[in-house]
Amino acid sequence: MAEPRSAATPEAPQAVPRPAVETAAGAPVLDVVVPVYNEERDLGPCVERLHAHLATAFPYPFRITVADNASTDGTLVVARELAARYDEVAVVHLDEKGRGRALRAVWSASDAPVLAYMDVDLSTDLNALLPLVAPLISGHSDLAIGSRLSRTSRVVRGAKREIISRCYNVILRGTLRARFSDAQCGFKAIRRDVAQRLLPLVEDTGWFFDTELLVLAERSGLRIHEVPVDWVDDPDSRVDVVATAVADLRGVARVGKALATGALPVAQLRQEFGRGPVGEADETAGVAPGMTAQIVRFAAIGIVSTAAFLLLYSLFRTAMPAQVSNLLALVITAVGNTAANRRLTFGIRGRRHAGRSQVEGLVVFGLGLVLTSGSLALLDVVAPGASHPVELLTLVVANLVATLLRFVAYRAWVFNPRRQTA
Repeated sequence: MAEPRSAATPEAPQAVPRPAVETAAGAPVLDVVVPVYNEERDLGPCVERLHAHLATAFPYPFRITVADNASTDGTLVVARELAARYDEVAVVHLDEKGRGRALRAVWSASDAPVLAYMDVDLSTDLNALLPLVAPLISGHSDLAIGSRLSRTSRVVRGAKREIISRCYNVILRGTLRARFSDAQCGFKAIRRDVAQRLLPLVEDTGWFFDTELLVLAERSGLRIHEVPVDWVDDPDSRVDVVATAVADLRGVARVGKALATGALPVAQLRQEFGRGPVGEADETAGVAPGMTAQIVRFAAIGIVSTAAFLLLYSLFRTAMPAQVSNLLALVITAVGNTAANRRLTFGIRGRRHAGRSQVEGLVVFGLGLVLTSGSLALLDVVAPGASHPVELLTLVVANLVATLLRFVAYRAWVFNPRRQTA
């Protein structure tokens, strides 16, 4: 077992349990990777500050690895100078760009039992580093992430990035059933034994690397520890938000398809990690199909529901006013639609929360009704006396939006796995 480093006070090393894994003589307990591309100006201050913090606040041997992603400026020269100055600093040079590529290369070759990474701008307060890696050192957790979306986090950043981050979180919860809160915070750690098994299965080499790794880990039954962080946005960030968002959406679709088709060996991973099949709580809720299968089933149920609505409306209309017939037909088909989607689209069995799901399903249908009715009202204001084809086109567009809204609401709220097993 690795011996603790000296600390400022006798009590400091006791704050973190001794490593739960064996380390070779002289090997670090923690390897912190700093991926960089053309960061010759910021790299020096970053590594010096990080080294000073670890030397005084981290009670175990450590290493800082600078992963140079094919920089074209003097970044590699600065990195090598830092490595020559500090015994705990190493340098790895890659000929291709990509944060995910850099992390895969360094983590795959590292001899440290706990692997971490952080962005070169050090937007995250370093005081969160020890709480981040402590559960991994003790063996309590398998991965750890810093979260800017926790209620106790203190974050300073622009409204645009805040909105994008929260929307991305909603997309992940609604499409990939992710339960972690912040996939893209540049402050994460993983146990080496877990990384060695998961990294070969992660395809992305860019910014989506984090999300793909976390989704795979979560589906494999691994424990992800979250740490609230204090985070200050870097105004000089060079991340192309639009390009990154598009790449992330493509990654979400790819991973969703892989999960739906069984291309990712989730069941095998659960067995290898000793997590077994789905737990008792999951069995109560059933095993939900993948996103692609859900979309297909949702669409099929929607077609049947529409046909049933038209039939019921026609029957009621022979004896009742139009608004009453519409309301009755809508409520009946809404109940049937919710029940069918609960069982067939989202794989939820049993009567548990069935009543609540029906009430929430009616709320979702009500929102759709408001959207379609509102679109007609808005059309009447914008273009009074619009022709019937224009009205139909408006309703078609509004119904498409309402359908998308209903699917997202079903997946992220009504039939969310966490709510079903709560």
